[in-house]
Amino acid sequence: MIEVIEQGNLEGIQDLMEQLKIQADPNVQYEIAELLVNYGFLAEADQLFEHLQFLFPEETQLKIDRAVLLMDIGNEDEALEMFMSVRPDEPEYPQVLLALADYYQMQGLYEVAEQRINEALELLPTEPLLRFAKAELLLELGRLAEAARLYGELYEEQEEIAGIRLVERLAEVHRTGAAFEEALTYYLKALDYHVAPDLLFGAAYSAFQTQMYETAIKHLEELKEVDPDYFAAYLLLAESYAMQEENKKALEIIQEGIKRDEYDKELYLFAGKMALKNNLPKEAEQYLREAVALDGEYMEAILTLVSLLAQDERDEEVVELIEILRNDDFDWSTLSAFAAQSYDRLEDYNRAYEFYTLAYNDHKEDPAFLEKYAYFLIEDGKRGEAHEVVKRLVALQPDEPTWLDLLQTFE
Repeated sequence: MIEVIEQGNLEGIQDLMEQLKIQADPNVQYEIAELLVNYGFLAEADQLFEHLQFLFPEETQLKIDRAVLLMDIGNEDEALEMFMSVRPDEPEYPQVLLALADYYQMQGLYEVAEQRINEALELLPTEPLLRFAKAELLLELGRLAEAARLYGELYEEQEEIAGIRLVERLAEVHRTGAAFEEALTYYLKALDYHVAPDLLFGAAYSAFQTQMYETAIKHLEELKEVDPDYFAAYLLLAESYAMQEENKKALEIIQEGIKRDEYDKELYLFAGKMALKNNLPKEAEQYLREAVALDGEYMEAILTLVSLLAQDERDEEVVELIEILRNDDFDWSTLSAFAAQSYDRLEDYNRAYEFYTLAYNDHKEDPAFLEKYAYFLIEDGKRGEAHEVVKRLVALQPDEPTWLDLLQTFE
């Protein structure tokens, strides 16, 4: 059977199954059915389970096994009917409850799924598989403290369950809950057992969040060797080097990442920032434009690009970019301050006033903006409005003589 399965010989599988039904011991038929499931031949496996059910109609375990298989095939109605035929007083009933919980969880009916697991736990309160199933559900629901407690209790009893190492689940649940120090402890224990890309990244991320940048770099450099196409590693590694003030190395890493994944806007944004740190404004602008090209509403990249253009007083380009965004119904008031200053320098005072007004509410706490706005209003003859802005400046910087003198002039 294994031979014909690996050959993909469907006709040979069917021929063998007919022989099995007639000649083979039922235990062998059961083992072959499980083999077919493992290889993904679900319809063929169902034929054997159906035959075994015909031979042993009262065998509860066969009902459950076939119902689970029917769920996988998509024949949910027949599967549910079989599950419901198992009586609550039968010893296999907790299996039914667990299978139903899994079904309802996949349907998004989490409350019902939890009820079924709790019913099963009332029957078998110490059963590890049931406790693990509840922990998995709680993790999916975001009830992380409860999930961590269950995983921890199971971990004290055994290292692995259902093919999953519990130390890895503990690492994941603590990381998800932002308990990064605890997460890192468990990730390191998991890595002592075996090295895997997700574990290396999880350890690095947890180390980064606890400001252990050298540890993060160590795991991420190893991850790059294990899996050079683990794209998320490049941004985190570059950020780690940047936190160590190794800006040249950070730029090299992010450039390496872009070569691996040329459609990740976050890589281009960070490359732009690192190019600025390395005093490479032309390269920075190119990276930022690439980020915006990938996502025309990528706010952080747009803001960084506009800020770079405004700093160089490339006002026509600032205005052009902002007007394109406005025409696309993209309205982000943070850009209004840049637009106001660019229109002011371009001597388009009506547009400058429009954008200064838009920017005012978001920049009431920014003395640098308020100063420019106040002098613009004075020069534009709007002394009443300028008076209000100067009063705001005095409130923010009461010891600044310039604002006090200006306020006295108004009053």
